[in-house]
Amino acid sequence: MVILVTVVIVFRGLLYRHFVTYKSIRTRSNYTTSDKMLIEYINSKVVNQPKPSINKIIKTGLSITSSQLKFTSGKCDVDPNKLFHSKATNCVGYATFFASTCNYLLKKYSLSDSWVATINVGKIYFIRTDVHRYFNDSFFKEHDFVTIENKRTGELYAVDPTVNDYFYIDYISTVR
Repeated sequence: MVILVTVVIVFRGLLYRHFVTYKSIRTRSNYTTSDKMLIEYINSKVVNQPKPSINKIIKTGLSITSSQLKFTSGKCDVDPNKLFHSKATNCVGYATFFASTCNYLLKKYSLSDSWVATINVGKIYFIRTDVHRYFNDSFFKEHDFVTIENKRTGELYAVDPTVNDYFYIDYISTVR
């Protein structure tokens, strides 16, 4: 039993990507990072970093997001400039905060001509079954996640900052 639990913990990301997929049904508008304290905080996390890879930007964005936000199902802000101060949000706020942070870093490191982080509203499927149909509450009607795409090559990374905050799963699987 201990071996099985250890395997599940160690390979949780791989297992999650194998059994769970996300499908975008629409996108949300991105927010621009404008709050001076938020900008200072982001900059403090990347001091003296040379031009990072896209994976490093994603990992930094996830780290900043999870250190700043706490999940709530109650009424909350979704504007990342406000979330930096209020802290509590839902999956929409997690996605807007993470996308805003990534887009700020992409611009800071002159990568925004090639890469963009986009907020997606979607459905989650577990072994090809829409999990949202099992919930009557409108809160669970859909779920927000983020894609980071190379505008030139189409290379795509998908991230669920909420899942990352709770289960330390960095990348997710998507279907187009």
